[in-house]
Amino acid sequence: MQYHLLKIISKIVCLLPYSTRAKLGDWLGELCWPLVPQRRKTMAVNNVMQSFGLDEPAALSLVKKSATRFGRMFMEVMYFPKLNKGNISKWVTFQGQEYLDQALAYGRGVILATAHQGNWELLGQTLTLSGYPVAGVAQKQTNAAMDRFFVEYRQLAGMHVTYKTGVREMINLLGQGWIIGLLMDQDASDKGVFVDFFGRRAATPAGSAVFARMKEAPIVPTFITENGDGTHTVIIHPPLWVEKTKNRDEDIFLTTQKLTNIIEKTIREYPQEWFWLHNRWKTPPPTK
Repeated sequence: MQYHLLKIISKIVCLLPYSTRAKLGDWLGELCWPLVPQRRKTMAVNNVMQSFGLDEPAALSLVKKSATRFGRMFMEVMYFPKLNKGNISKWVTFQGQEYLDQALAYGRGVILATAHQGNWELLGQTLTLSGYPVAGVAQKQTNAAMDRFFVEYRQLAGMHVTYKTGVREMINLLGQGWIIGLLMDQDASDKGVFVDFFGRRAATPAGSAVFARMKEAPIVPTFITENGDGTHTVIIHPPLWVEKTKNRDEDIFLTTQKLTNIIEKTIREYPQEWFWLHNRWKTPPPTK
């Protein structure tokens, strides 16, 4: 039922002009804001205050912008069936595309390290429609209907979708020259590497560094941001390489810290576009 309802909504959204989609997205975001649990709002506000030194009203304003933008993101995802190779450049442009081309030219595949910044779902669609062989790594949804819908819509442009549990498949795809997209800005519990993030140690996914070191592949930090006119820009950074020494743990730690520094810098530039409602510092670092 939920799957078919989303499909119907998507068909309707695809008939609407951009201005109407944008207004509906903003309205939806405002409508859902009161539904966010107070404890999560408080957590997000406290994290913003600690990260930026803002007072509570300013932090709350930033958190609200970060949350309500999901209404517009939802409308953009519903519009995915209308995106194609011929019109994607109307909605999204590249900054630093040569860095991704340079990384692919090595023939070792690419780890695309990104974050829940901007409309990350649109990032995958844009790269795929622009001719890049992208494999998106997804977290399997507990709701089967929602999982089916989002996997289907990620695949619309030709993206290959694998789940986080498919480690062997990721390694094989990387060896075949694919771009493996990894989100690395969520709490990784005790499985993560503790690195500095906004002045606090945070459990961080080490997959980007682990895969890159294993396959000697380049890592390309890549993000997407929304412009004032509703279009988007994909921002691509120069490739990074994992220095392969005898100390594997140190190699992974140093690379994960470098990538986290780039993510932090991006968030500082576009703070309202990051997913502040996630408890990034949930796992306390081990005591020495």
